[in-house]
Amino acid sequence: MQSSATVLVYSDDANTRAQVRLAAGRRPASDVPPVDFVECATLPAVLRALEAGGVDVCVLDGETVPAGGMGVCRQIKDEIFDCPPVLLLIGRPQDAWLASWSRADAAVTLPVEPVEFADSLAALLRSRLSVEA
Repeated sequence: MQSSATVLVYSDDANTRAQVRLAAGRRPASDVPPVDFVECATLPAVLRALEAGGVDVCVLDGETVPAGGMGVCRQIKDEIFDCPPVLLLIGRPQDAWLASWSRADAAVTLPVEPVEFADSLAALLRSRLSVEA
């Protein structure tokens, strides 16, 4: 198992980024490595972080303004080679179809529910890290 995993968190809301960090904890599941967070509040920061490499999973806030996480997800799936899996934070369960349109790998609703979020994040980390191994 690698020593740590990197999770990019994109939201223009510092409180949402804090919810994500708290829900994931240091290690979202016992069988995945501890996580380090890269926080981004703007689309250019997301693109720079992904171009630099080393991101294992992206958590994107679908409610972010002006570049929402759904559009950002679709863009990075098209533009980033070997794009990491994306966990999309959606405002309402009815927005799940938009998460599918954006090509997100998983979606959870806001506000972040810690157990559901940690389970989803751990599943994406497992899939990403097993592919890299």
